[in-house]
Parts: sequence; structure tokens; C-alpha cells
Amino acid sequence: MNKSRDRLRIAVQKSGRLSEASQDLLARCGLKFRQSRDKLFCYGESLPIDLLLVRDDDIPGLIAQGVCELGIVGRNVAREQALDGRARGIEAAWDELKDLGFGGCRLSIALPSEEEYRGADSLNGRRIATSYPALLADFLARLGASAEIVVLNGSVEIAPRLGTADLICDLVSSGATLLANQLKEAAVILDSQAVLIGTRQEFADERTELTELLLRRVDGVIRVRESKLLLFNAARAQLAEVLRRLPKGDPPQLATLDGGPDRLAVQAVCHEAISWQHLEELKRAGASHLLVLPVEKMLA
Repeated sequence: MNKSRDRLRIAVQKSGRLSEASQDLLARCGLKFRQSRDKLFCYGESLPIDLLLVRDDDIPGLIAQGVCELGIVGRNVAREQALDGRARGIEAAWDELKDLGFGGCRLSIALPSEEEYRGADSLNGRRIATSYPALLADFLARLGASAEIVVLNGSVEIAPRLGTADLICDLVSSGATLLANQLKEAAVILDSQAVLIGTRQEFADERTELTELLLRRVDGVIRVRESKLLLFNAARAQLAEVLRRLPKGDPPQLATLDGGPDRLAVQAVCHEAISWQHLEELKRAGASHLLVLPVEKMLA
């Protein structure tokens, strides 16, 4: 059981590719913070939820130590540290609670651009440079391949040019860095994005309710990211055909128009982009006076 505390703590990356998006997500959840002088601890002003700005590699460990209850990290970091701990007989002290929909990338094997990838045959007996040795070791074991893992903390992509490795295992977004170093992506080990992780420990204080509140708000922010409110009119006789063409979303709400029971006003929250093609198809099916509005907030 965690030591009683009346404030929740969440850790995010202080700088790097997930930092700005993580803090923006929390701001959209209605959280406001006051920075301390060292700019590493931010006191929650709108809710009793405080923010720690730290290195992303430290976040799972801080949760394990009970310093904070939640964290936003890349799935690659969470899985690497979970596998590394398991290899040493230590189970992860956190769970992945929610995909956050930003910071997408892949942890991939890359080889020189002139080589063809032939599965285990391309890896056996080779030296592979990586910053993710546990994930790479797990992949090699599942593939039945045997390779030497060369652990580097940075600049992995230049290892083949320096002669310290034959291949690399690194994060890939656009592939431009690989191309610049005469490498090509060969096999994806892990699809990664930002995830919210949380402690497995239970606590009998305000933090349980605060965690549930924050998760509801995060759900709402994620849902409205691509959500739009679609309004239109339709004849009752044509309604089934119109509704069949609606983009993915919540069940629509119907109301009778003043012109009579056969004319309906329809509103639907759609959870994917609404294109001109969508609107034209709805109009051909019988919808009229179509209007698309942004959704600011949503709470199920």
C-alpha cells in the first residue's frame, strides 16, 4: 500500500519529442501549474495534481519508487525497462493505461541499403547497435537469431559507418535519418507512441479519485482531437440511407422539425475527419443544410 498523500503526481519528459505534446495534453485536461525555481517541479493550481519534469528514462523508475503515480513516456521506454527488469527477476511496477495518440514511431532493425533482409539469416553472427538491448534481445529470441548486441546511448545510426556495428536497431519516424546514413528499414520490432503509465500499487486516499478524474478527462481530450459535430436535416423516408453513410461516431440524435413528423433534424458526433466527399455523399443520399462544427470538450 502506498504511503498516504493527498496530491497526485505525474511525470513527463522535461525536453524532447514528447515534452510539448504531453504538457499540451494536460493543459487541455484543465490542469494548470506553477513552476518552481528549478523548473523541475510544477505545483498544480487547478487540481491537487503536481507535475514533475524529468528525463523520460527516469519516469518508470520514479513510479516504481513511489515518487509519482502516473507518467507519460514512449511505449518503447516502458517496454524496454519492463523487459530489462524481468530479465533480472523484477516485475514492472506500472501498467500501460492508455495510448495517447502522439509521438508515433517504430523501433526497427535497419541494415545497409544495398543488402536484402532475409530474416534470421541477415542477423546471425552480426553486430547490432542499439539503445534498446532488452527489446532487441527479446526480438532475436523470438526470431531464433543469434547476434551480438552493441549498446550505445546515442548516435546509433552512424555505428555501421564507424565500424562499431554491422546493423542498427533504432527508432524510426520518417526514415530520413536512415537514408542519410545509407541505411534502410528492414523489420519493425515495436510500434511505439506516447502512453500514459500508472502505478500498480493501490492507495486509500484522494489519489484514486484524482486518477479516475484525470483518465476521464484524457479520454475526452483524445476523443475530441478528430471529432466534429455534424448537423443536417433529412426526410424520415431517406434517414436509413443517410445514416449508413455517416462517418464513424456516436449514435445520432434525432428531433422532429416544425414542418411535420416526416422531416428530421439530425446531429451526430463523428470521431474521424469529415471530408467534402463525405458531405457530398450525404447530400446525394438525402441530407440537406449540412453543417460541421468543432468540438471543444467532451465528457462521456
